[in-house]
Amino acid sequence: MIVNEAAETPVDNLLLTNAAHADVLAGGCACCDGREAFVALLRTICGMRDAQGAGAFDQIVLETSGLADPGAIATAISGDQMLARRLIVEDVIVLVDACHGAAQLSDEALCRAQIEAADRIIITKSDEPSARDTDRLIQTLKLLNPSANIEGAEKGVPVKLPAHDDATPYPLSGSGIETVPIKPHRLDISGGGGWASFSVWLSAVLTARGNDIVRVKGVVGSPDGRLLLQSVRNVVQPPEILPEPDDTGNGFLAPAEGVIVLIGRHIDEPTLERSWQKFVMGTGS
Repeated sequence: MIVNEAAETPVDNLLLTNAAHADVLAGGCACCDGREAFVALLRTICGMRDAQGAGAFDQIVLETSGLADPGAIATAISGDQMLARRLIVEDVIVLVDACHGAAQLSDEALCRAQIEAADRIIITKSDEPSARDTDRLIQTLKLLNPSANIEGAEKGVPVKLPAHDDATPYPLSGSGIETVPIKPHRLDISGGGGWASFSVWLSAVLTARGNDIVRVKGVVGSPDGRLLLQSVRNVVQPPEILPEPDDTGNGFLAPAEGVIVLIGRHIDEPTLERSWQKFVMGTGS
């Protein structure tokens, strides 16, 4: 497995610690900024398979950053002479958040490109919106990609989706699509402030800028231990208590505690830092 993170601080790998082996590519999407490193890693993996003999492994699973264009990744593989003879893109799986999927399809050209390239579309959180809203999302996805299989799942467990083919798709006029790129931004919060102050500050930031911030993730210290923090738009998932890092030799990198990554657009890092210093640390202006 390859875990790709757009930010330099890897976090998603913490959810995949049961994988037999994983390599982490951090600091750029495999389709653009991290393309060279991605191709080099695939070459290394193929070389290892050749050295070990046929049957060493049959598949490579790439868990992308969420900002990646599947078409560009396929082009990177087919454009390399060594990889083109050894690898094919077998299955493109795209997850769609039922709470935010319609808005993202309306605003984000990249989201449409991901859906159009998918072989399988898995809808998550399908029980949170109304059944009619989920129906409309499903019909919108079918409009964009009629050939893709659309399924539902919650935490890896299949769930049944609504099946009302008469639902009206959401309008996708193409107007108003953002052209400002989504980028990761790193914020060091290790200087103090405490979990309570951090939670209040983050809630305020997401309330004010939730449409611009696509993801927030990181590892934060708390009285209960190390917490894995993740949010999608302005919805913060319940933090998970993490075990202390160990030397398992599985290829995962333990992210630094006290560093969070905000992924979005229209984010000014100096302003973000000043906000943290002023409202949490009580310094700055």
